[in-house]
Amino acid sequence: MLLHNRVDKRILKQQMEESEEKRTTLSFYNYARIDDPNTTRDQLYLDWSKFNVLGRVYLAQEGINAQINVPEDKFEAFKAYLNEVPFLKGVRLNIAVEKDKKSFYKLKIKVRTKIVADGLEDDSFDVSDRGKHVNAEEFNRLTDDPNTIVVDMRNHYESEVGHFENAILPDVDTFRDALPIVNETLQPYRDRNIIMYCTGGIRCEKASAYFKHLGFKNVHQLEGGIIKYAHEVKEKGLPNKFKGKNFVFDERLGERISDEVISHCHQCGKACDTHTNCRNDACHLLFIQCDECAKKYDNCCSNECKTFVNLPEEDQKTLRKQYQQKRNVFRKGRVDQLENHWLKDAPLIKNQAHD
Repeated sequence: MLLHNRVDKRILKQQMEESEEKRTTLSFYNYARIDDPNTTRDQLYLDWSKFNVLGRVYLAQEGINAQINVPEDKFEAFKAYLNEVPFLKGVRLNIAVEKDKKSFYKLKIKVRTKIVADGLEDDSFDVSDRGKHVNAEEFNRLTDDPNTIVVDMRNHYESEVGHFENAILPDVDTFRDALPIVNETLQPYRDRNIIMYCTGGIRCEKASAYFKHLGFKNVHQLEGGIIKYAHEVKEKGLPNKFKGKNFVFDERLGERISDEVISHCHQCGKACDTHTNCRNDACHLLFIQCDECAKKYDNCCSNECKTFVNLPEEDQKTLRKQYQQKRNVFRKGRVDQLENHWLKDAPLIKNQAHD
């Protein structure tokens, strides 16, 4: 059996869209010692393929980070299987807030140096000495206290569409970038209650231990992140302090947690919180686009990209090959104004796009 997918992604996407099979989207992580990630990776691929699992999984010697979906009729069997794997036994499963969505269309399991890129030297501090886990009820109670500081450990394009009330929102593109900025921002509040949160909890597991190592006294983390919080406030009838959408790293790009729309279309400024990737594969910029602009720009970020995607396919392929050498200029995420940065360094593409 092949240990990698060989089917064209466009075919897989179409198959998923046309399928009526119901799937459960979930995520989980665990910091646990894995001595041979490569062998473990291959075994997981074989085992999970039997359950028709789809998704994106990262393995490292420090553990596992998984975002997947599973057919509903195989979900209980898959849970039972996880409990038979020593480093996955009893792992908390974060079930998606919104159901019946197409989140993944193939299975990818990759071995990495770390399951979340943080830039930290783990040997320099005790990564197991993490912040105190708090549930939704405890989170709400602590954040009612004006002495509590709430910190969003996610990237700017995540918090832009949704975040907790009065949270510190680092203007960063990566978790690695957030750590020193949060450290500097929190210096005046070293003795206060600090609560960190992220999507499902994995970033806060490492960040809370790091900040305890730096001398912060009262460090807490939202157990299970925004996903678990959303389930708990609904199940227990608690006030929901999260406003907007929770950004997710799959085909859905977001789950609605509250009715508020707190962000705007990056093209016209209309209230909107729908993320998309530019239809031009040579650009693929992540940005927020309303329905009207999606129609106007043909699901692209600009008129240049709209022109590009309407070129003959062979011309697109040729131009994309030329652009591949300059891919390092592309910066995913923040867009103060939507200009095609890739066009600036690719004159041939620019000239043809305007012909």
